[in-house]
Amino acid sequence: MASDIRPLTKNEISQLQNQGCSSSDWKNIKVADRFNPERIKSVHFSGNVEIGELEKTITFYGGLRKPSGIIGAAIHNCKIGNNVYISNVSNYIANYTIEDDVVIDNVDLVAVDGESGFGNGTEVSVLNEGGGREIPIYDHLTAQIAYILALYRHRRKTIENIRKMISQYVSSVTSSQGLISSGAQISNSGTLKNVKVGSCAVIEGAARLENGTINSCSEAPTYIGQAVVAEDFIICSGAQVTDAAILSKCFVGQATVLGRQFSAENSTFFANCEAFHGEACSLFAGPYSVTHHKSTLLIAVMCSFYNAGSGTNQSNHMYKLGPVHQGVLERGSKTGSYSYLLWPARLGAFSTVIGKHYARFDTSGLPFSQVLESEGKSVVVPAVNLGTVGTVRDADKWPKRDKRKDPQKMDLINFKSLALNPFTVQKMFASRQILLNLQANFDKESNYVNYGELYLDRKNLQKGIELYQMGIDKYLGDCLIERLNNNSVENLKQLRAVLASDTNPEEAGWVDMFGLLAPEQTVEEILKSVEEETLKTVEQIERKFQDVYERYPEYEWAWVVKQIERILAKNIEKATGKDITGLIARWKKATETLNGLILKDAEKEFAASSMTGYGLDGDEKRKEADFRMVRGSYEENSFVRSIKNDTVEKGEIADKLSAKIAGCD
Repeated sequence: MASDIRPLTKNEISQLQNQGCSSSDWKNIKVADRFNPERIKSVHFSGNVEIGELEKTITFYGGLRKPSGIIGAAIHNCKIGNNVYISNVSNYIANYTIEDDVVIDNVDLVAVDGESGFGNGTEVSVLNEGGGREIPIYDHLTAQIAYILALYRHRRKTIENIRKMISQYVSSVTSSQGLISSGAQISNSGTLKNVKVGSCAVIEGAARLENGTINSCSEAPTYIGQAVVAEDFIICSGAQVTDAAILSKCFVGQATVLGRQFSAENSTFFANCEAFHGEACSLFAGPYSVTHHKSTLLIAVMCSFYNAGSGTNQSNHMYKLGPVHQGVLERGSKTGSYSYLLWPARLGAFSTVIGKHYARFDTSGLPFSQVLESEGKSVVVPAVNLGTVGTVRDADKWPKRDKRKDPQKMDLINFKSLALNPFTVQKMFASRQILLNLQANFDKESNYVNYGELYLDRKNLQKGIELYQMGIDKYLGDCLIERLNNNSVENLKQLRAVLASDTNPEEAGWVDMFGLLAPEQTVEEILKSVEEETLKTVEQIERKFQDVYERYPEYEWAWVVKQIERILAKNIEKATGKDITGLIARWKKATETLNGLILKDAEKEFAASSMTGYGLDGDEKRKEADFRMVRGSYEENSFVRSIKNDTVEKGEIADKLSAKIAGCD
């Protein structure tokens, strides 16, 4: 913005009038000292207007260059910075601060009417359409703050205090003057009412935007595309909303992509979500929630690291008290094509749903399972996903697909141990005991046992027990090996010192706060500080969670040590080399077995049945040759090779460390 402004001279007023300009009062127009009147044509001014320098040339798509300036517009009560390009405004621009290097070209209306929070403070009814879990969205809302606001309603004082903090922020940004920040571009668009636009954002062909904020920065420009309609919204840096998407009362997180006619209301999407074609209502979507297909309805559900199959459908009411029921899909869940779920229900972490289910089940105690439809029954197959390709590939791909470029990443995501971690492994300990209890009480006359409203096949009980134990051994061994590899161990004293933890392990268990893995007791302490008003601002709460995020390795190891002590039935200070080599042997066996199951699962992709449709005009040899050219071979597949190499490498590490530690006793 221009720092030194002055009134127009008589000659400048005369020149502007000759160029088709007019004003309700020329005295209210102020300009930069080096103002160039030649670049303003066919403009009507009203209210108080300031205009900066107009010296640069702007380069448009295709290489076309035009001089900065204002042509064909009505400007009311605006502050306009240096080197802007404003052209062909069919209605008017009113009550805006327009910063340097902004482009506004071929738009209908850009205006602020009265006081506006620009989407901040909008109440979004996530997870339960009937209300009770509303989140007041604002510019800096994180997945973790949203998680507390939606799910910790039983802590009334906590919620009240956080909402007060957010209200204070909303008051601080409420204004009768809008802002289009430096470098933003708005072109070929319809109406923008009460919309704040961040730096370097691009709005191209949007139909209507009302009461919202588009946050953006030069490192992570936000893009709003063709025919988009959005009202009562906050869109974060690096996000893309395109192709006739329709949003109402929505929060769109960093690097999230919504498009291809997708529609959503009363929904949140945190970092790296993708949503195309389908529909969302009261969706509480944590990081990496993905829905790509038509006829997919996500309603009244909480999810994260989730993949919705085509035609996924959900129901949140039973025609009694209305749409008041909710569903929870814990991290890593998947729903198969045309799956149906009747809420209320809860699906355990890294589990899969296939078929239609009217049972109101809870498999949170059986993670890594599959829930299948069989002869009208809902059947659970426990732990089977521990040995599938999909689980491994998902955990491997998410860190690589973090598209956030903003230096300030809002959502806290522990990319280490996405699948196996204290949150999921604590459930495995309990899951194994659940299956053992079911096995002990199994009716020998029946092939199935009831697990809530689900059925569990007898033959899957023992397999589930074994798989959960392997998952436990694999995770504890991964952490143990990492610890030993990162520290020098020459004798028993050093071994015990390396394995010791300075942090007291949390007994209350772990929680998954939309990507942030945290000891439950630590979270409770933070919330207590909120209640006692020791933490007075949302920024202070976020810093506390940032500390938890940074201390994750410390908390994790303390928890792992506690589990090792329970397995050994002794304190880690009394562990022997033989104890540790025993754990390493269990880790090696679990790794080999699980990797073997994963390879067997991968091999199905190269079976003869997978070649159907290949080599259409030839014999079996041509079919196989065509398949190999398109899909490659099992032996040459990069994923298969990586799993095979992992088995060999882990075996070598186990043998080397075991030999070294055996000498410590």
